[in-house]
Amino acid sequence: MSNSDSMTSRWTRFQNRLYAWLSQRRKAAAGFVKEPEPRTVGSFARGRQLVAGNLLFAGFLVEAQDTGLWDVTAPSAGFDHERHGFTWLDDLAAVGDMRARDKAQRWVWGWIEAHGRGQGPGWVPDLTGRRVMRWINHASFLLRGMDEKQSQLFFRSLAQQTWFLSKRWKAATPGLPRFEALAGLVQAGLALQGLEQLADPALRALARECDSQIDAQGGIPTRNPEELLEVFTLLAWTSAALSDLGRGTPGAQANAIKRIAPALRSLRHTDGGLARFHGGGRGVEGRLDQALAQSGVKPQRAKGLSMGFGRLYAARTSVIIDAATPPKGANSYNAHASTLAFELTSGRRPLVVNCGSGETFGVEWRRAGRATPSHSTLCLDGYSSARLADPVPGTEKEALMDAPREVPNEFEEAFEGARFMAGHDGYAKVFGLTHARTFELRFDGRELTGEDILLATSDKAKRQFDRAMDASGLKGLGFDIRFHLHPDVDAALDLGGAAVSMALKSGEIWVFRHDGVGKLGVEPSVYLEKGRLKPRATKQIVLSGRAMEYATRIRWTLSKAQDTAYAVRDVHRDEPDFD
Repeated sequence: MSNSDSMTSRWTRFQNRLYAWLSQRRKAAAGFVKEPEPRTVGSFARGRQLVAGNLLFAGFLVEAQDTGLWDVTAPSAGFDHERHGFTWLDDLAAVGDMRARDKAQRWVWGWIEAHGRGQGPGWVPDLTGRRVMRWINHASFLLRGMDEKQSQLFFRSLAQQTWFLSKRWKAATPGLPRFEALAGLVQAGLALQGLEQLADPALRALARECDSQIDAQGGIPTRNPEELLEVFTLLAWTSAALSDLGRGTPGAQANAIKRIAPALRSLRHTDGGLARFHGGGRGVEGRLDQALAQSGVKPQRAKGLSMGFGRLYAARTSVIIDAATPPKGANSYNAHASTLAFELTSGRRPLVVNCGSGETFGVEWRRAGRATPSHSTLCLDGYSSARLADPVPGTEKEALMDAPREVPNEFEEAFEGARFMAGHDGYAKVFGLTHARTFELRFDGRELTGEDILLATSDKAKRQFDRAMDASGLKGLGFDIRFHLHPDVDAALDLGGAAVSMALKSGEIWVFRHDGVGKLGVEPSVYLEKGRLKPRATKQIVLSGRAMEYATRIRWTLSKAQDTAYAVRDVHRDEPDFD
């Protein structure tokens, strides 16, 4: 970080503290224009854990049965970030009983007492927007049984936080943080009596963000599917709040919703979960369906790539492939070296996955999750297709460097199914080799055929390959093609080592085979999942070999065993199709 960047960060923090302090001069809002509807969806199971005093935030578990939320010493900045954002309020509201309400009320009014005067890490635009939306959404749940004095404190704090947002939303990082700040400001301006004048300027700013941050295909610069879902949800909630008051959605926002909806449908597997790429998870259960229903955008098939991802689908088998260059610059701080990696889901059961984001498990897991070996793709000589830069001093942020510059791709119809071809030059600089990958999914969804090629495409590339070969002592360049499996998949290497059988909990059996090039094995792996205390153990199929020539070709198949066809049909007979 340069001195100017450091000065900018310090100035931003000072400005936040100043406006948080100045917000104390604001009077309480008179009440709600109209009783707000709860729009956010929480987890009943997580709500029960919170009621029991088990605080699980950012991968840290703190047991606090008799301790207030704001008396707990935060074990990490991420823990503080989550508790000050108040998304846990969705979970307590999902439980909805007297114990859950009592805890929610004590924690909300506890925040007002401990931090409501402008102190603490929660006074930043994105967290304030997130918090304000939850307070408004669950106001009926929170205010039940409260006396006039407590209600006055609640509405005064909401007015203060809304004023703070009106002054500081521009300080939020462009992208999801700024969308959160503006959506909170809009919804507060629409909901609170006496603050209506703040809504229209925020709506105009939100429209500008839609135009600048959401591209023509409905994607965002970070290429994070879960983050795209969060942006879409915020826009859908804002549109719903406008509709409740008999107002229409501004054109730029409505058009952004129409662009994003088909992109999200393309990024969703047949089990309803999102593909896990570039720091994103599967998404909060039920949130995508709720947002799509609220948006009113009719299903339509997206053509070509969606936010840089290719999708093949047939008979309840979905394959999603990362087929574009990784995010660049500041947008790459959470990006993964996952070019040409894929995930496969059969019906309601994920089969091939990526390891996922290790952010909640510490710095080392975060770095490991971003590397190419943590994705279901080819890794050459232990190198990632993009490398991490040195961390920004004072932070855990690392940009991606030396990433692929070109990722040509093409869809085409094949004789027995649909075919997708792509390639990247991420290994060309060091090894002179381009990685090309072909996927062909049969029309019945029962077989995915793959082909990986390492190719020196020019005389210059051949000379670089020769130098790499000399450095290896003419032993060749080692490669590993990895297929990370979901933890619910039971995998075993068949006798003779020619195939791997994979049993899903649905009763399906899938089999991996290859053309004999390389050595096949089953090795330990991990599944990194938000909301858990530690990574889940799982397995991965690894096909290893050495590139000795200017062109190396490896073919493989993932196919569903024939003898489970009828059993599988019965298992999925009554399950909805999420495609």
